[in-house]
Amino acid sequence: MKKESYLYKKLENNKVQCSTCSHRCFILPEKYGICGVRKNINGKLYALNYGKAISSNIDPIEKKPLFHFLPKTNSFSIATVGCNLRCGNCQNWQISQLVKTDKNLLRIGQELTPKDIVQRAIENKCQSISYTYTEPTIFLEYALDTMKIAKKAGIKNIWVTNGFMSIETLKLIKPYLDAVNVDIKSFDDKFYIDICGAKVNPILENLKWMKKNKIWIETTTLIIPNFSDDEKMLKNIAKFIFKELGSETPWHISAFSGAISYKMQDIPNTPLQTIQKAYKIGKKSGLKYVYGGNISGTSMKNTYCPKCNELAIERVGFYVKKLDKQGKCAKCGKNLNIISN
Repeated sequence: MKKESYLYKKLENNKVQCSTCSHRCFILPEKYGICGVRKNINGKLYALNYGKAISSNIDPIEKKPLFHFLPKTNSFSIATVGCNLRCGNCQNWQISQLVKTDKNLLRIGQELTPKDIVQRAIENKCQSISYTYTEPTIFLEYALDTMKIAKKAGIKNIWVTNGFMSIETLKLIKPYLDAVNVDIKSFDDKFYIDICGAKVNPILENLKWMKKNKIWIETTTLIIPNFSDDEKMLKNIAKFIFKELGSETPWHISAFSGAISYKMQDIPNTPLQTIQKAYKIGKKSGLKYVYGGNISGTSMKNTYCPKCNELAIERVGFYVKKLDKQGKCAKCGKNLNIISN
């Protein structure tokens, strides 16, 4: 199904400029944007992935990961094919990247209308809908139409995103967006250009805009050996989160697995010691909530009270074993910055 894009400009000679993400692609007639799902057809820009869910699942919200937003609830998760980045470390590359070279993949997926998605969320007692797995910016029209219906139904909307959307997109979704998890893949433009095909500054500016507009933010950094494990870079990320987003903003630090990545299969998995190092950097930088992900058998997924260091929320995998419904430390009563409704 195709739908005319919400954000683009018509130019001379049937050219168009997309303003959905920060690439702001100039697209010639019958050509596609970088994302692989937006096409210039006779001087109009169309999203060709509208209404086609390549993936739809019921996930624990902790899987997003969101640890401080509606904890211990389920989120109805959807995605379409495509992505506006080309990250070599991508673990969903079969649905995010292949459409760029095989346009037949635009035809696959389950037909789900925005109303269908909201209805399924209600039927499965999900308190939220997550636009995830691939980059929600590239299915903006589909996501936004769903978000509007979900809002009316009292269901929260979550974006799990690389953060490289345009400010126009942010302004469109802001009235309906409740929470985000944004990747800060590195603090280095060279990494973003070489590995992802993007730049870091638009992402940092978007994060500051979201914070200013009171959207709940959690951040994730994937630690790739020899690419994004530099101690100085990690300190800069932690410093940015502390200064610009606030000490209460969670920082999820994830381990890389080369075997399932897009183009980095020869890179070794992230050692536990590297995750522990980043965890300590986050804590020393003043962040209240730092979490180690993709690592089993550690306590780095737990929430500890920032005041008395009491174990406040215990997690095993994506399962929450211990949670105070009031969102406070059971020992000292400290607010744990939990959004429960």
